[in-house]
Amino acid sequence: MVKNISIAVVVVIAALVLMISSCERVAPNYVGVLMENYGKAGKADFSTTKGRVNTLYPGTELFQVPLFEQRAKFDIPVNLKAADNTAFQSNPTYSYAVIENRAVDVVFQNKQLGSGEDFMRALEDNILEAKIYDIMKEESRKFTTDSLMANGGSLRFEERVQNLVEKEFNNRGLNLTKFSSQLEFSDKVTKKIDNRNEVNTNVSVLDQQIIEQRKRNQLAELKALENKIISSGITPELLQQQAIEKWDGKLPSTWSGSALPFVKNVK
Repeated sequence: MVKNISIAVVVVIAALVLMISSCERVAPNYVGVLMENYGKAGKADFSTTKGRVNTLYPGTELFQVPLFEQRAKFDIPVNLKAADNTAFQSNPTYSYAVIENRAVDVVFQNKQLGSGEDFMRALEDNILEAKIYDIMKEESRKFTTDSLMANGGSLRFEERVQNLVEKEFNNRGLNLTKFSSQLEFSDKVTKKIDNRNEVNTNVSVLDQQIIEQRKRNQLAELKALENKIISSGITPELLQQQAIEKWDGKLPSTWSGSALPFVKNVK
């Protein structure tokens, strides 16, 4: 009898130890997503939870999803090509956070990555950065090298990529908080563009100088004509007298007043 009691006590203790060891606690600033029945029923087998969670039953797995901001960057530069086939690189960095009421979506869509501590890192390496690369690769083909290196060109590219990445992240239950593409061109390409910009600047200066010289020439011609008129003794009074002498005596229908009208076109 005593022996049976001892066995029963051992069994109970073992059961308690097993139960305790099979319980997991959701960490602070995390939300727990519990998968049951191996997820055979799809999204219905996933639910959010807090505190201690029993994972003893077969097919039960707890995913711990952080609610604080995640910061990430590509381990190696991304190789891209512009519309004119110029190769350049990008070193993207980004920050994001899981939308709390979408935590089940995040886990359900990516459960194949495992539920360990590196779940978010695996999500970045295998899913998020692949999507970012695809977006950047497609968008880079819509810009020429000149447009990317012009004032605000890289910023326009970055804004377009950021908007597309933001939509992609939102579809996956994530909120993109920061994004930077950090474009880098080779020294050869940079020098080529700088030389071209210098030539364009010089041409613009020359064009402006040509316009200015034309204006100076026109002004000189007007002054020469004025001097010729003055030197010939032609005065405003003389011009008025000549107009009166050649006037045919007919008044314009719209004329009024006591003075004779000045006739501009005298034949």
